[in-house]
Amino acid sequence: MALLSGFNDRASAESTMPISIAIVIDDLGHHYERGKALVDMPYPLTLSFLPGRKYTLALSKRAYLAGKEVMLHAPMENTRQFPLGFGGLTSDMDKVAVQRSLQTSIVGVPHLVGLNNHMGSALTQNPKAMSWVMELVSSYPLYFLDSKTSASSVAASTAKRYGIPTMVRDVFLDHEQTPDYVEKQFEKLLDIAQRKGQAIAIAHPHKVTIDFLQEVLPSLGERGITIATASGLWQMKHPHRAMFPSQQRPRESNLAFSGEF
Repeated sequence: MALLSGFNDRASAESTMPISIAIVIDDLGHHYERGKALVDMPYPLTLSFLPGRKYTLALSKRAYLAGKEVMLHAPMENTRQFPLGFGGLTSDMDKVAVQRSLQTSIVGVPHLVGLNNHMGSALTQNPKAMSWVMELVSSYPLYFLDSKTSASSVAASTAKRYGIPTMVRDVFLDHEQTPDYVEKQFEKLLDIAQRKGQAIAIAHPHKVTIDFLQEVLPSLGERGITIATASGLWQMKHPHRAMFPSQQRPRESNLAFSGEF
């Protein structure tokens, strides 16, 4: 592909540190076959599952067995008032309701290591709601990826304040579902990784995205580009820190409803 040869020319012209990217696939759980295609790719994709969807349980278990990193794609209120479905968090909920709903979602997706926001352009601007969210998340060994659906998001800064390992999305790959657009965004991802040493893309289980990844991923290693999980990128950036203290485990009250909310 032209974009990869172009990137290779730029990379060979400079002395750089190894280039690493993470590709997070959102919105999983609705469609089995597309989800299965992504789970079965022989690359360390990070797969983010919506709570309570028809195939969330089956696909998240399959993903774990395939060695994929599993995340929760937590639905949050957006400025356009798009429906959120099961597990949605909104600004009219109090602390009890927010934490109870999020806890249900966390417990309902097996093998989680992190979570990111689904939509959330409204809620991630709400400091109080984000504090409630991160208070609960901090009681689990989970990282947080800010999908950055709003430039005014306070989600990442709040997560850091609670001591949660935190990352921020760099690029959306498939906001437009055309091969040319996905290719252009992937080139943008590589450009950012070239400058920063690493970059995170979020994509979705669209056919155009699956086809693109199946075509482009096999050749990345030959060009000195490493594909890592989201947590892998965090660890590369913090080589002398453990992501979670070895003693940190979900509190017993967080493993199932305890009635404390």
